[in-house]
Formats: sequence, structure tokens, C-alpha cells
Amino acid sequence: MTQGKQRHRSAPSAGRKAVAAVTDHVLTDNMVIEVVDRQRRVKLGSGWLERLIRKALRAEKVTAAEVSVLLCDDRRIAGLHDEWMGDPTPTDVITFDLSDPAGMPGGDGVLRGDIVVSTETAVRMAKVVGSTPRLETAYYVVHGILHLTGHDDLSPGPRRAMRRRERTLMGALGLPAPPRPAGGSKPRGGGGGR
Repeated sequence: MTQGKQRHRSAPSAGRKAVAAVTDHVLTDNMVIEVVDRQRRVKLGSGWLERLIRKALRAEKVTAAEVSVLLCDDRRIAGLHDEWMGDPTPTDVITFDLSDPAGMPGGDGVLRGDIVVSTETAVRMAKVVGSTPRLETAYYVVHGILHLTGHDDLSPGPRRAMRRRERTLMGALGLPAPPRPAGGSKPRGGGGGR
């Protein structure tokens, strides 16, 4: 999984280029959830992903958020991975934290971010780990939400803590814990690793 460089409200977004093609936009409480579906590999069902995102944010004690999710293929995520992180390979999920940095003047306390998910990678990895593409996609979204809420997986200690939180959060959402890939701690995704 890959966390994008922090960009102050200027990341490629779940499709700032595709705003007109937003499939669902839900405003509940102080949360704006936007999902742009640019793939044909995984059928998620109307509203399911938006509800999952909202529940995950609440479980993480987020009270105000603007989160966009782009569901795409490996080609599109590889292009973003190359553009923002200099790695031209596909990965499972890229997260762009667009929140105001803590302590900045004018900060409004709203969690903002974009999560880009490759459902093509989800289909491939679901076969490898014995899951389903839908659950694997949900796991990638949960992973992205945890990045937005401050979790990190770049070094062993924080990675273990993030994995524990992923399992707990998936359970709180009524979903099974993500299965581990054969061999234990190998990366699950294409280029970003888990």
C-alpha cells in the first residue's frame, strides 16, 4: 500500500478530472463521501462502499470528513503511482492526505483525503490470499482510511500496529479480518507493499 506525498488540496483526487462522472455522493452528518467507479471488475452494490467508509470513519472517531474514493484498474493506478511517487508499477491503494496540517492557521479539523484503489489488483490478490475481490477492495479502502487517520506502515513497529488496527476495524465493520498471504509478511499489493 502506498501513501502519497501530502499535497495541500491538490492531489489528483478520486478523479478531480472526473467530477462530472461521480456515481454516488452522500452527505450525512459532517461527512461527504464521494465514490468514482472507473472499473468493471468488482461489483460492490449501490451505497455499500459509502456506508462502509462512513462506518469506518466513525469507528476511527472522525466526526467531520471529506473523502473521495476512485475505483480503477492497474493502468490508471500505475500512472498515479509513477506521477506521485516515481514508481511506474501498479499498487493496490494510494492515499492522499489533503487535511490541513495540525496547528495551521485556518485549520477546520475536517479530515480530507483521496483514496485510489485498483480493483484489478484486488481481483488478483483475492485469488492469492483466498479472499473475494469485494472483501479485498474493502480492505484496501480501510487501509487508506487508516493512513488518513495517521497510521503508518513504513517501518516494522508501526506496520504491526496498523495491521492490528486493520483487523479490529474490519471486525467492527462486520467483515472478516484480511487473510495473510502465503509466506506471512510479504507485500500483498503490486508496488506499495503491505
